[in-house]
Amino acid sequence: MTYQPATISDDQNTLPQLPGWVMSKRAETLEDVAFLSGAALAHLNLVQSRDDVPQSLLRARMSLRAAEACVAQSGRPERARELRDAVAFLQPGDNPGPAGEVYQCWRRAVERPVSVKALHRALPEIEAEQIAAWLDAGQGAPVRRAAAALQAVLEDRSRDLATAVILADAALGQGLGWSYVLPLLALGLSRADLRKSSADLQLACHRAIGTAALESTREAADLARRAARLKAVAPKLRARGAEEAVALFLTQDAVAPTSLTSLRSDRAARRFCDRLVELGAVRELTGRDTFRLYGV
Repeated sequence: MTYQPATISDDQNTLPQLPGWVMSKRAETLEDVAFLSGAALAHLNLVQSRDDVPQSLLRARMSLRAAEACVAQSGRPERARELRDAVAFLQPGDNPGPAGEVYQCWRRAVERPVSVKALHRALPEIEAEQIAAWLDAGQGAPVRRAAAALQAVLEDRSRDLATAVILADAALGQGLGWSYVLPLLALGLSRADLRKSSADLQLACHRAIGTAALESTREAADLARRAARLKAVAPKLRARGAEEAVALFLTQDAVAPTSLTSLRSDRAARRFCDRLVELGAVRELTGRDTFRLYGV
């Protein structure tokens, strides 16, 4: 039998593709599904070693998708556009609302190298000692550790899905020796999966990783192509502070012109963003005439 690569369009074919057999729907036993998720994680390890992939931006983009999945699982209506708005325009003292808080937690979780201290910063309402205990709930292989952390959090905080999957992804990353949390499990776990435990939950986590690996690989390939375009047009940008502004686009999912402080004025920042759109280097993300956000 000949296996075909998982479909990624030709214009995104800048990275090695995830083999199609990794997404096999016929695998049913824990042993078979664990083998496939291991192959998916090995591929993601390769993706994370690539210099042409803007790694900070990949984590930021995946954190938005993970937050969107968590919010949807909780029954709330907010989606990516609303989550971006809830956080991008926050002023000191503002409350982002429940959905915005979930997104803030994910953003903070992926910004710094994974550690108990960094995770406490992302989840400030939870004691660092409790975070450490949940991370150490499981032993052995990375996915087993992730499933154990997930189950431990949900047993103590059954309605706190965001905390559970953030710490499960952190446990997974620690087990794999990754420096940062890469959001994965929230993208593939269903509500029914979250009611499982022990071996059944491990099986669900293995399956979720296969689904998320394909999405993450596609996102990485797309961002590599878009980042290359932005870097190619950067020499054409003559504005003072342009280099710092371009660097911001390569690390953040969405950029408001007001955050481009290196460009000295809001008017200059808006012109800079419009110029990048004209050059095909960034996109306007909101469809609005005012309060716009831009991203690679």
